[in-house]
Amino acid sequence: MFNKIWKNKEGESSSPLVYAKEDILQHPIPKHVAIIMDGNGRWAKKRALPRAAGHYEGMQVVRKITRFANELGIKILSLYAFSTENWKRPKSEVEYLMKLPEQFLTTFLPELIEENVNVRVIGNTEQLPEHTRRAVEKAINETKDNTGLILNFALNYGSRAEITYAVQQIAKDIQNGRLSPEQITEELVSSYLMTKDLMDPDLLIRTSGEIRLSNFMLWQLAYTEFWFTDVLWPDFTEQHLLEAIAAFQKRNRRFGGV
Repeated sequence: MFNKIWKNKEGESSSPLVYAKEDILQHPIPKHVAIIMDGNGRWAKKRALPRAAGHYEGMQVVRKITRFANELGIKILSLYAFSTENWKRPKSEVEYLMKLPEQFLTTFLPELIEENVNVRVIGNTEQLPEHTRRAVEKAINETKDNTGLILNFALNYGSRAEITYAVQQIAKDIQNGRLSPEQITEELVSSYLMTKDLMDPDLLIRTSGEIRLSNFMLWQLAYTEFWFTDVLWPDFTEQHLLEAIAAFQKRNRRFGGV
């Protein structure tokens, strides 16, 4: 299905396999790609570095992959940046993680604006430190009119909390007479979720060799294609994204049909 290029630094035949971007673009590209970015801490540990170094390197990869996803014509890139469970980590690590959105968005924002990228966030942002929330709100406001790639960060996000809150809001609307139980459909539930304005992911990528969802988009991933890799997130490259998309393009998506 795909031509694969085998080249080393000198351009001679070598390994591993390299997928050609031009070939990938000849087949349907997933409209919404979601990524569980895992392995920053292990990447740092392997190099005898503090975990913060892994998180910093991981943010550089976010920049690189966002650029490339935009080039490929992906419409939505959802990145699991910080979960509701991540508050359990050491205080120093959490404090550093809360500084990363500010650093990332401050330096990357001009490029995001130039590239017509629309920044969005799902999660409970009210619990974030003020400096983090301020940086996020600035990026959202300054890119809200952009019509290109939607860069959707899941920040202080947990799918169970999201679904629980949606159920509470539906119950309140029934109690207030705005809804009846008979009106509750899958489409209605989806309209109460944080992703109500986004299509469900076509492809989920998780790095670092872990094979679980970790409370990420449990409702939205019902018919998503999964792709797992042992590669740690700071080592994730454009080539790995092409490999994941190539695997997606070989899948037969039946959505429960024959």
